[in-house]
Amino acid sequence: MPDPMVLVVMGVSGSGKSTVAELLARRLGWVFVDGDDFHTPEHIARMHTGHALDDADRKPWLALIRAWIDARLAAGTSGVIVCSALRRSYRDALVQDRPDVRIVYLEGSRALIGERLKRRRGHFMPAELLDSQFAALEPPGPEERPITVGIDDGPDAVAAAIAIRLGVSQAS
Repeated sequence: MPDPMVLVVMGVSGSGKSTVAELLARRLGWVFVDGDDFHTPEHIARMHTGHALDDADRKPWLALIRAWIDARLAAGTSGVIVCSALRRSYRDALVQDRPDVRIVYLEGSRALIGERLKRRRGHFMPAELLDSQFAALEPPGPEERPITVGIDDGPDAVAAAIAIRLGVSQAS
């Protein structure tokens, strides 16, 4: 059995993080969780009304996600978690220079993601916050060892591309 690994699937709202991450986890036979599940009801309500979270709001949220990552690795199980992780400092808090935690960046144009958000239903993050998401985005640099995948193709193709970049095409 290969060493455990955790993938943090990041990108702006509407980039397909949850859909792609769930497909990827299923393909790999890994545990999946959506980082949005760690938001407090107050923060979800705040975002739903069009107000972006600040760093103070995100700090306990990121700590919960980091604890989930730590628990997976301590248990010897691989996992995939969704987290916008738009800023380098957020990713640093999650990855902490660990080679067994990798960033997967879902990269897409403002136009494509804007169109996707217009069609999305039932999510707390409104399309009005997309500009703030792109303003906050600090794309990962090469020193972060990201797996960067464009989102122009459908979610299945994106998940397959990530698995190929990992050198794993199906559950082991």
